[in-house]
Amino acid sequence: MRVILAKSAGFCYGVERAVELAKKTAAECGGCVMLGDLIHNTHVIAELEDLGVRKAAVPQDVREGETVVLRSHGERREVVAALEARNIHCVSAACPNVQRIQSLVAQAEAEGRQSIIIGEPHHPEILGVASYCSHPLIFSGPEDVWAWLAEDSGRREVPVTVVAQTTCIRELFETSAKILKKECTNSKIFDTICNATHKRQSEAAFIAGQVDAMVVVGDRKSANTKHLTEICIERCPRVLQIEKADELSPDFFNGCSVAGLTAGASTPAGIIKEVYATMSEEIKTAENGEESFEELLNQSFKTLNTGEKVTGIVTAIGPTEVQVDVGAKQAAYIKSSELSDDPNVKPEEILKVGDEIEAYIVRVNDVEGFAELSKKRLDAVKVWENIEQAVEDKTVMEGIVTEVNKGGIVVSVKGVRVFVPASQSGMPRGADLETMVKSKVQLRVTEVNRARRRVVGSIRSVADEARKAAQEEVWNSIEVGKHYTGTVKSMTAYGVFVDIGGVDGMVHISELSWSRIKTPAEVCKVGDTLEVYVISFDPEKHKISLGVKDRSVNPWDMFMSKYHVGDVATVRIVKLMTFGAFAEVVPGVDGLIHISQIADRRIEKPGDVLSEGQEVDAEIIAVDEEKKKISLSIRALLAPAAEENAPVDAE
Repeated sequence: MRVILAKSAGFCYGVERAVELAKKTAAECGGCVMLGDLIHNTHVIAELEDLGVRKAAVPQDVREGETVVLRSHGERREVVAALEARNIHCVSAACPNVQRIQSLVAQAEAEGRQSIIIGEPHHPEILGVASYCSHPLIFSGPEDVWAWLAEDSGRREVPVTVVAQTTCIRELFETSAKILKKECTNSKIFDTICNATHKRQSEAAFIAGQVDAMVVVGDRKSANTKHLTEICIERCPRVLQIEKADELSPDFFNGCSVAGLTAGASTPAGIIKEVYATMSEEIKTAENGEESFEELLNQSFKTLNTGEKVTGIVTAIGPTEVQVDVGAKQAAYIKSSELSDDPNVKPEEILKVGDEIEAYIVRVNDVEGFAELSKKRLDAVKVWENIEQAVEDKTVMEGIVTEVNKGGIVVSVKGVRVFVPASQSGMPRGADLETMVKSKVQLRVTEVNRARRRVVGSIRSVADEARKAAQEEVWNSIEVGKHYTGTVKSMTAYGVFVDIGGVDGMVHISELSWSRIKTPAEVCKVGDTLEVYVISFDPEKHKISLGVKDRSVNPWDMFMSKYHVGDVATVRIVKLMTFGAFAEVVPGVDGLIHISQIADRRIEKPGDVLSEGQEVDAEIIAVDEEKKKISLSIRALLAPAAEENAPVDAE
């Protein structure tokens, strides 16, 4: 077994410069003060304190006349100003790369540009950089960028200057910068990630992909060490982050043929050398240690370690768990809740005794002799792999909308949370996204950051693609008279627009009903389903005229078959004119009640007696079949009553 040591492991130029500057200042001044941790490494801090570098937790702890060394991450501008105002000499140990970022945001401020910083919001470096402009925006990654853009479309017109934390994961910055460059009309992008950081991360990723176990050395507060660990976990099944050599154990290297070692930018060479030597000794112990009969017997069983993948055989299926033989001394089982991301699925529906199953080891209890497994989590890892591949292949995936959050919605795709910005949800601007919760949607994954467990997707792109295909299908097959089942999309005073499968057609108000109507709302509303047919279409102008009226039914023929002159009909007043009133006899056929035929007395206007929408009885007194006109009379029905009440002439 061998150990591969990363060539880039350990102090970067900025950290080494800060440590040497602190030592030199302490020697020249007979001691000095460091404000906070000069670098993120407790062992180096302790060494500096032994050399006379006193640590002050807050600026108020620095005494007037003292010399203070400002940390490598940089310090807030207002803190420096306050110290200097108290006659305190400040020596800046800020990394030159950090100083460059501070200058960039200060320049952006002077130019009236919005500064955007990609990094960890509460990291000292970010807090220091942010102090060089009035209203900085700090984004952890692309999800925050999308949320900010979705809140206000006007933000795309704002001139922005984009920088990154020196230790930012490159994929995180590049994805965020790509969005801002595409969406914002005036953007300046500065790649301020330290070259040493990028080199260290790339080398760690490469080594982690070649080894069975990976050790990352660095302070647990160190951002770049944490990022190294995240990168290694993606590529190596067994990763251990430590601060010093005594945290190593031979058990960690059991079964390994090759191990890797890297370290964060704040880790001194002495600690790395000690860890490297200890790893070599631990490996020898793991390989060559004398073993008792009991140990040899135990080794005949498979060793189970939390976080590893294991393959076993289903031996029993119960209502709450599935028992699995994984060839180990521990009894292994999978809870029903850890079988699938579908909470309604039953174990017996997806497994049977004798099936081979792969799962992750969630917990090992050697005292009680059991191991808890999870198939769901292993499936989730495979889903991540599928999602990463889906980005390259532009594959359409399916999921369930689980919640609405700031700037968009969250879709569960086989257990993985996919953030969909509001602008990519397929819903109109300002629409209530809560209506999408629990609905099944199709989406295309646009960005993946597995280290941050962040995925961004677009429902709109899939919907637009489907709509485009549907539109092509409609235009390729459309013809006059063809019938469609459509959905009312919008309404105007003169008609409605109906979606007939990706293409909107117009139904004029006159084509909505045989009856005379004032507004489309009298017969339909948005969302209604309508049976329509094509009256005409223009492919070049992309216009379609639709109708709803059943042309097989002729309202005039219906009237002629039902009524004759002298018949009495119950009619509905549809329009009042100065000379009379039009009344609907049957849907699509109106008759005129002349003002002289409305009452048995003289009236000034029809509205004195009648109102629109009123139903009255009227006699059909004339029919012009050629001109399809009907004359009606209410007075004709009132005349007999008037005659009965007339006085009798005396003889």
